[in-house]
Amino acid sequence: MAKEKSIFTCTECGGTSPKWLGKCPSCGAWNTLVESVAEAPSKNRYQSTKNGLNASQPVATLSEIEASDVDRQPTGIDELDRVLGGGIVAGGVVLIGGDPGIGKSTLLLQALDSLSRNLPTLYVTGEESGAQVALRSRRLGLDGSRVRVLAEINLEKITATIDIEQPSVCVIDSIQTVYSEELSSAPGSVAQVRECAAQLTRTAKSSGTTIVLVGHVTKEGALAGPRVLEHIVDTVLYFEGDTHSSFRLVRAIKNRFCAVNEIGVFAMTERGLKGVANPSAIFLSTHGDPVAGSCVLVTLEGTRPMLVEIQALVDSGGPSPRRLSVGLERDRLAMMLAVLHRHAGMACFDQDVFVNAVGGVRISEPAADLAVMLAIQSSLRGKPLPRGFIAFGEVGLAGEIRPAPRGQERLKEAAKLGFSVAVVPKANAPKKPIEGLTIHPVERIEEAIDLVRSL
Repeated sequence: MAKEKSIFTCTECGGTSPKWLGKCPSCGAWNTLVESVAEAPSKNRYQSTKNGLNASQPVATLSEIEASDVDRQPTGIDELDRVLGGGIVAGGVVLIGGDPGIGKSTLLLQALDSLSRNLPTLYVTGEESGAQVALRSRRLGLDGSRVRVLAEINLEKITATIDIEQPSVCVIDSIQTVYSEELSSAPGSVAQVRECAAQLTRTAKSSGTTIVLVGHVTKEGALAGPRVLEHIVDTVLYFEGDTHSSFRLVRAIKNRFCAVNEIGVFAMTERGLKGVANPSAIFLSTHGDPVAGSCVLVTLEGTRPMLVEIQALVDSGGPSPRRLSVGLERDRLAMMLAVLHRHAGMACFDQDVFVNAVGGVRISEPAADLAVMLAIQSSLRGKPLPRGFIAFGEVGLAGEIRPAPRGQERLKEAAKLGFSVAVVPKANAPKKPIEGLTIHPVERIEEAIDLVRSL
């Protein structure tokens, strides 16, 4: 019996190599080539023919193509609808990933149960039996659920069931367990994941069924399998948060139908995931009195302004002081410490500096710079900031404070939650005063530091 030929496929770009290499020859990524069985040449399954000849689709002028806004069907879970842009889209493909046990299957089962009251739904499970899914639905209080369940991992049988059932929404849990008979490699391999995702995407586009794919993640937190998986689908959602915490965040990384970087905030309860109407409450610590090293930031996640507490701790370090940040970029922290030293005269080169965003939220926007630097100076001086104090603004290497987008909405959100003092970039100062909020516009970081010392 002839030995099956092996091929090495890159998990980042999907490129192949006949032998193992430390560096992918296609994209240059290191240690991403994994071994799989080379597929025998077969007939092109994707070729469109007519009377034995190649056939092409008619070409149309862009201005003559009729286009209208896509209709959305709400899932019944407000926070999930916010991330999806208002609801699911017919024929759309959604990929959702997250750590094991964080709540992916729970959230999707709750959404399907709500959708099943008006639409036909199908839950395809490859990791559990139908009895296990039913047991989880009872535990979540979903008695009398109309969700149809299929325990299957064969792609051809799944697509045949979709053709028969014709569901409006179908969940595949998970894509790494599905395999196609056309390929000889094992389920979860790069070739199988890529092929099964492509086939299910074509099924969604041709039938109008919305398909939700659940994806495993690697230890680095990225979706397992080739990166082309994210390019195939229409929407990519990530679960964030600590599995030991009761709060979960769902973030949209990609969405072809609306803006990205929207987040939904959920609380894990005995009855499943419940949306949090006021997420700012979970990102603010409840201090009886103001404490040193704490500053509240008004950040913007998609279209939602949220208040997040930034905590900093500056402590005496050894010959090699540490720089550690949780929820913020570590390289940006080092840059902010250099700006503080150069333009504000605050040296931390012999100090350990720790910065944390409360609640497990990840902040990527540069508008957090000013709040982080004020928290650091507060911890270094050992003097708390005033009660009801908030700040936001980007700080440049020259010490200037640049405006943040949608500053008016940030200030109104802070005033609504009872904050009374704000330090903001001068360009974000409102033309009309905001009731209950005293605003101090600043142009440079040293001006902001001097202002805080005088408050």
